[in-house]
Amino acid sequence: MKPPRLLQILAAAAPLVALVALSAPGAASARDLQVVASFTILADLVHEIGGDAVSVRSLVGPNGDPHVYEPTPTDSAALSHADLVFVSGLGLEGWMDRLITASGTKGRIVVASEGVASRTMTDSDGQDAGKEVTDPHAWNSVTNAILYATNIERALETADPGNAVRFRANGDRYIGELKALDAWVRQEIGGIPAAKRKIITSHDAFGYLGAAYGIEFRAPVGFSTESEASAQQVAALIEQIRHDGIKAVFLENATDPRLVRQIAKETGAELGGTLYAEALSKEDGPATSYVKMIRYDIMTMKAGMLAN
Repeated sequence: MKPPRLLQILAAAAPLVALVALSAPGAASARDLQVVASFTILADLVHEIGGDAVSVRSLVGPNGDPHVYEPTPTDSAALSHADLVFVSGLGLEGWMDRLITASGTKGRIVVASEGVASRTMTDSDGQDAGKEVTDPHAWNSVTNAILYATNIERALETADPGNAVRFRANGDRYIGELKALDAWVRQEIGGIPAAKRKIITSHDAFGYLGAAYGIEFRAPVGFSTESEASAQQVAALIEQIRHDGIKAVFLENATDPRLVRQIAKETGAELGGTLYAEALSKEDGPATSYVKMIRYDIMTMKAGMLAN
């Protein structure tokens, strides 16, 4: 039995219909936007706004250190196929320019921290000891993360106008969530006496958080984990901990814990837990998203500060 005439016509026309659909305006929206982000926190922000219209790859993985990361050939291949490449900037990813050049990527490079009021600090160690340097850890202030999210939303809308409405809706929702998070942090820290708001961490990664919420952070190592603390710096920090009566010091998930453990042993301070400054946790950890990371860090810090 021959198929009905209408089915024959539709079958014959199917290849032409498919070709027209692929060449029609807005057809690019049918393909996920290919995005590469330098590290997990940035990748999470992109995912929140891009949703299922964006395929995101993070170069530095969970618990990874973005200061000392060594790119792989797979990373270069990922960049070569990317529509967008997101970096945090402010000097965080010193290895990124070389990778971009080596990959030959044609994707747009987006600096997510653009517009942030950056803070400077005097580097305490390494070849730049004594010099004023830019602190790259801007995302640890939630108000800065809102600016990151705004920049990400605009970049996605420009790259894929067909999904602009979706990106805008996701951005509005997520920025609302971040504003609520910022208010929550201020409430939690506001209940701690100012004299107790002192924290020791592995390296100087929480300056923006401290400035935003009134916490004093100290660390044996400067802004980059590439540096090493001198014996004099460690001795001075130990003396300061004893003088201030600080009872808790904190590890970081992406840094070597040995120095902080040594400081705790020398001062009698307790290890207050592990903080997440530059990398999210693995899926079985407590900081699988930026929002979860901030909530976990604040509650962990709060418990340590109140123990002092």
